[in-house]
Amino acid sequence: MQHMKRDLVIIGGGPAGLAAAISARKNGVKDILLIERDKILGGILNQCIHDGFGLHTFKEALTGPEYAQRFIDEFHELGIEVMLETIVLSLNKNKNLSVSSKKGFVNIQAGAVILSMGCRERTAGAISLPGTRPSGVYTAGAAQNFVNLQNIKIGNNVVILGSGDIGLIMARRMALEGAKVEAVFELLPTPSGLARNVQQCLNDYGIPLFLSTSIFELHGKERLTGVTVAQVDENFQMMEQTKRFVPCDTLLLSVGLIPENELSLGAGVNLETTTSGASVDDNYMTNIPGIFSCGNVLHVHDLVDHVSEEASLVGQCAVQYLNQNTLPEESFIHIETQQDVRYVLPKKISGKKDFTLSLRVTRPMQNAAIMVTDKDRKVARKKLVRLHPAEMIRVKVKAKNIENAEKLEVSVQC
Repeated sequence: MQHMKRDLVIIGGGPAGLAAAISARKNGVKDILLIERDKILGGILNQCIHDGFGLHTFKEALTGPEYAQRFIDEFHELGIEVMLETIVLSLNKNKNLSVSSKKGFVNIQAGAVILSMGCRERTAGAISLPGTRPSGVYTAGAAQNFVNLQNIKIGNNVVILGSGDIGLIMARRMALEGAKVEAVFELLPTPSGLARNVQQCLNDYGIPLFLSTSIFELHGKERLTGVTVAQVDENFQMMEQTKRFVPCDTLLLSVGLIPENELSLGAGVNLETTTSGASVDDNYMTNIPGIFSCGNVLHVHDLVDHVSEEASLVGQCAVQYLNQNTLPEESFIHIETQQDVRYVLPKKISGKKDFTLSLRVTRPMQNAAIMVTDKDRKVARKKLVRLHPAEMIRVKVKAKNIENAEKLEVSVQC
């Protein structure tokens, strides 16, 4: 087995890993290694051929591959080392990695590690869909890969379960490929995806969206022939009298994303229950000194622009750690959520620098404000016309406003 040392190792070559690597190099770290399991860089963006990326970062609408290529070009211009088609088998708390590639096994000792492995989709098995197991059932991301990268038409009559953004985008994509998209069914009383995607991908194409409705049985032996759907009550229990059969030969699942945190757990990284991502401080460092987390492996983002911005900051924080070999703060200001706030990130801060608080609310609201308070003292406030669980909210907090604070609380003020 080959052995090597690297100052900074980044796991994952998607938008988060690329931005973190570029940022770290620009901030002075020369000995960087990025490890990517695919044969090309760019991650999931390579199959996202629709536009809408880069509006914040580049002030123009780009497709996923176009957005990724700008970072890939800069990555190569900076001469950053990369190992493609390489899998990290394990990572421990001492920042020691076991890596496998076509060239063999490699043991890497890192000075710091940035976790940027992204997330994966929930499958039919993960949500325990009842019925037979015929062909024609795909996750929305797998379908996107088949259609956009492999030019394979996967079905003619399509039903989509879940109104996440990938599902909405694939509803439009399948319609453009000539398939009939029967409907999108969403268990929740509100859409799970961005409002712009509901309008552009469903309403503009006449694709119906049924809320508070789910699939309760799959039909078909070799190939899917249809699904049984029904409305649900406020407790998400099936309303028997609303059951009906919807014929289809293809089902796409857009029922949530799960951060790829198996390596994180192996290293002893503490995870948050609400996000399934790492618990980090305002440097995006986990409880393991020198191991950082960013992007969708930390928490699922709506916009890739925010992934890149977050990862760039993490690259800077990793450089600071390598230069100063600083340990996590012994004392933190903890942040707690109040009613109507599902989660906040980070949940603990040093109080020594400005930071951006990322959060999601639990229900749709209008004309409300996000309040960050220290006891009864206002620390930060952001007024919003529309708040929705599908849209991540970011609030900037100044260090000067949290001097001597013991605990911060985040709430919604209607």
